Amino acid sequence: MRHQPHHLEQWQQDGFVIIEDFFTPDEISPLFTDFENLYDHLAPERAAAVTLNKKETGVLGKSHPKQFQNIDSLPYEGSIDLNLISLHPALIAFAKALLAVNDVHLYQSHTWAKFTGEADYDQVHHCDFGNHTLTVPSDFAWQRSVDFVAYVTDVDDDLGALHYVTKPDSDLILGAGEVRATEASQLKLKQKERSAAGPAGTLVAHSIDTFHRGTNLTRPEGRRYTMTFGYKATGNDMIGFHVWQSSPHKPWERILNHASPEQLACLGIPKPGADYWTPRTLRLTQDRWPNWDLSAWRAGIE
Repeated sequence: MRHQPHHLEQWQQDGFVIIEDFFTPDEISPLFTDFENLYDHLAPERAAAVTLNKKETGVLGKSHPKQFQNIDSLPYEGSIDLNLISLHPALIAFAKALLAVNDVHLYQSHTWAKFTGEADYDQVHHCDFGNHTLTVPSDFAWQRSVDFVAYVTDVDDDLGALHYVTKPDSDLILGAGEVRATEASQLKLKQKERSAAGPAGTLVAHSIDTFHRGTNLTRPEGRRYTMTFGYKATGNDMIGFHVWQSSPHKPWERILNHASPEQLACLGIPKPGADYWTPRTLRLTQDRWPNWDLSAWRAGIE
């Protein structure tokens, strides 16, 4: 376990948890190599002047498409390490504990590279539920979801660290349980915001009804490499983001050929022993993915 009881308590109270050493240097190193191979060539000219942070005092930014460049979704054209990190057993265990459920589903996984001078990343405070559900966040933990952000590089305040407001603080400003902020309340939220800065290997966990905002990269030649993972309880159809089945031609073998049954279950693949598995479905699955070791699933029907 890489989480402790006090992390769960902080999640329940604040809606935001930061664990600086969740991933080890050995786990992060190959991810950094992948990011450099995938995104380094997209960085602006190294000598580009840093001007995006020069705003009038008190001015807050808004979301716009350039903030969301350099994003890709699972599976990735990278190493096995990159493809399996969002299904790390410790991450799955943490998601189960936060949502208080026995089984979870990975519904979001993407890479994200930001570079100083590429865009104005400054945002207003917002909650993420708007593009994760057509409803609103539930009153019950098991009907909610958890968003994780993993730092592949150091993410300091001059490298675009998220800023967030704890639930108790936002409740005092907006009213208990409110998930939308008016323009007039933005400055009050900003006065209470905290930084989620941390070194490479840090894991941030936040709920989709916790106020937060993106901030600018201001360090010359700065880069911010992160990954985002979303987990929900298995069977919670109110929450969604990616549809894994919509990309069957991506390199799924990098996951299928290396992941455990529990990891694959987080993608919607039935565990060994489930009634889905029959001699026919096993045969056809093996034909489709010839290098997937299905011995555990075969054993489940013997």
